[in-house]
Amino acid sequence: MPRETADGSAVPVTPTGESRLALVRRARKMYRELAELYPDAHCELNFTTPLELLVATILSAQCTDKRVNQVTPALFARYPDAEAYASARREELEELIRSTGFFRSKAGNLIGLAQALCEKHGGEVPGNLSDLVKLPGVGRKTANVLLGNAFDVPGITVDTHFGRLVRRFGWTGEQDPVKVEHEIAALFPPRDWTMLSHRVVWHGRRVCHARRPACGACGLARWCPSFGEGPTDEATAVKLLRMRSFA
Repeated sequence: MPRETADGSAVPVTPTGESRLALVRRARKMYRELAELYPDAHCELNFTTPLELLVATILSAQCTDKRVNQVTPALFARYPDAEAYASARREELEELIRSTGFFRSKAGNLIGLAQALCEKHGGEVPGNLSDLVKLPGVGRKTANVLLGNAFDVPGITVDTHFGRLVRRFGWTGEQDPVKVEHEIAALFPPRDWTMLSHRVVWHGRRVCHARRPACGACGLARWCPSFGEGPTDEATAVKLLRMRSFA
């Protein structure tokens, strides 16, 4: 329920109880700090074309980016375009992607996706959300990865790390990924959306871990309403940091 001011006007309630303006200001301060902490943040899936990124993103479900990057060089060499995936022998494709997990369903998705690209888009990956989400195995998360990183179209990618952190930051209280996407998009200008997604994910992988965040070594601590969920002692927290690349 919205609160009311002295004059009776409604004030939207934010997850932390702060005003909407205060939330926007705090969120943007945190993002500026993230930009300082991770100036080189980027998509950690290796790709050179929109199709390669689309394939890698599908393979990354329930799998690490590092593992996907180990698999994709041979995969991309064997299947250089949508036509090659569409006509792939399923057993061969499954074997190439086996180590990514759920390889049977992923192989089916890749073949169905490629067939749809050939039938409806001339074998090319479309560069808009409405067409992308109609493709087999492609949801809003995957579509936003493609738009932001292959087409330079601003998009917010709500994966497990992103959703966990923005709730921990008090930027949203939503659990549904689409609602999270819309609420976070309203806090930042579109030009920031893609890099915001990368930097939040990098922070989640390196500092703000799910079970034991390194609160005492976190550059966002002064603005974070969840400070104290992990060790606040700096010496203890530093030992939890994982600053290596995940590519």
